[in-house]
Amino acid sequence: MESINNKKLILASKSPRRKELLANLGINIEIFPSNLNEEIVVIKGPDEYAKELAFLKAKNIAKFYPNSWILGADTIVVVRGQILGKPKSKSHAAQMLNKLNNCKHSVFTGFCLMNVKENKFIKKAVETSVYFKYLTHQEINWYIDTGEPYDKAGAYGIQGIGAVLVKEISGSYSNVVGLPICEVFEELKNLNIIQI
Repeated sequence: MESINNKKLILASKSPRRKELLANLGINIEIFPSNLNEEIVVIKGPDEYAKELAFLKAKNIAKFYPNSWILGADTIVVVRGQILGKPKSKSHAAQMLNKLNNCKHSVFTGFCLMNVKENKFIKKAVETSVYFKYLTHQEINWYIDTGEPYDKAGAYGIQGIGAVLVKEISGSYSNVVGLPICEVFEELKNLNIIQI
């Protein structure tokens, strides 16, 4: 597939899932991961938090590429008002999965498109509701032992083995994977970064 973007786009993320979602559309990107310290962000609300993280990640890379469009993104999982990041250990992953067990939670992905030279940026967040089935301790331990939870917000990946945990979703599937591709695509068109 030929590239559909007529302007350079840099993804400020090392996420293979975001890269794949964009590549599947024929969007040519360069990867330059942000090393932003996420602990500096003061939490307001989950959507604002996700948007601000995406904005700061894009800004962190934009200083190196002022003439290019930068795409920053951040995905968080929220259950009963608590934000779940990426698990740091097996017990931490188990705690997260137990919190998500047999209930509804929200996945927010914030994204930001920024160009310093053009003095333009947009930032948005998309929310998807996800419903987990009832998980036994045996199922939770089995899933953790696959190794899949460790680099994923909320300790699961819906696009992988973690699909067996999810009973139902309401909203954007790709948002749960890590990038609300429909909304990102619309903004890329609006900003004339891609032409179809």
